[in-house]
Amino acid sequence: MNNMSTLLSPVTINEWHLRNRLVMAPLTRGFANDQDGTVTEEMVAYYERRARDGVGLIITEGINPSLAGKGTYGIPGLYTAEQTASWKKVTNAVHKHGGTIIAQLWHVGRLSHSDLIGTPPQAPSSIPAQGRVHKLHKPYQIPQAMSVQDIRDTIQQFQTAARNAVLAGFDGIELHAAHGYLIDQFINEKTNHRTDEYGGDIQGRLRFLKEIIIAVQKEISVDRISVRFSEKKDDDPSYIWADKAGMLNAYLNLFRETGITILHPSTDRYTTVWTGEQNFHEVIREQWEGIIIGVGDLEAITAEQAVHDRSIDLAAFGRPFIANPDLVQKLRTGQQLVEYDANAHLSVLV
Repeated sequence: MNNMSTLLSPVTINEWHLRNRLVMAPLTRGFANDQDGTVTEEMVAYYERRARDGVGLIITEGINPSLAGKGTYGIPGLYTAEQTASWKKVTNAVHKHGGTIIAQLWHVGRLSHSDLIGTPPQAPSSIPAQGRVHKLHKPYQIPQAMSVQDIRDTIQQFQTAARNAVLAGFDGIELHAAHGYLIDQFINEKTNHRTDEYGGDIQGRLRFLKEIIIAVQKEISVDRISVRFSEKKDDDPSYIWADKAGMLNAYLNLFRETGITILHPSTDRYTTVWTGEQNFHEVIREQWEGIIIGVGDLEAITAEQAVHDRSIDLAAFGRPFIANPDLVQKLRTGQQLVEYDANAHLSVLV
């Protein structure tokens, strides 16, 4: 029996009948048409190749629900008719090969720049990020604190993007609420100093995410919605939760309240101990009966064991899918994987 037998076996996840438990993680590539945010033929071929290889579930690169959500060059959108039509080419190509694909909706908030979006970036509070804008190489600007009307408009933009995802033929969506982007900026007390209903205690800071979840459910079944969240921003250790148990409970209670069944807890390394002797996913599993997508520089053997033990239900791979479009077949046949090389693989779509 193949030692990847559990990982490579078909599985039904809510409304999705997946060929296996392998997930192509969301990978920012920056190859969309930068003028209008539409998908290029190069991107269509990129997704189709991985679907043809047999991956169970594809989560797209982050897709902006509005121009204000754009944080670097070459990011696709789902807020115009042209963008929506261009994504149909991708979903049709994936479905032609029996694949399943969901759209990750991603708004960067303060991690943008007026040179990219034409207006100052917005955030829950006027607190600038440290560092420089990706590819633009300019310091982050002081963002404008969002008014309540700005917040309502942004929630509506997420809802419209979810509707467009359905029109484009996606099998579901994922809300990117991790890694210091807009939704996470509302949740984190270091970036949210508001005193209204969208700030203050953790319930107030989670309100923005809650209202987005409620809004997108008007367009797509809750069983086809994944939420990605994290305990910290990848490159900023100051984002680590101070109250781990309290924060996690607040998240899980929100997801139960809103009917979410699919979680994508994001961490740098799956095997890193989070508390006690358990990693982030294992701690969540003790309190969560729904679907968990595991991620974090996973190796195939680790993923197989985690799925077998039910610590996770699906295993997401990122860089290995960039370097190995045929990752599924290589795991099935035991072939050696090509090592990911940023210099070789970031500059081209293969």
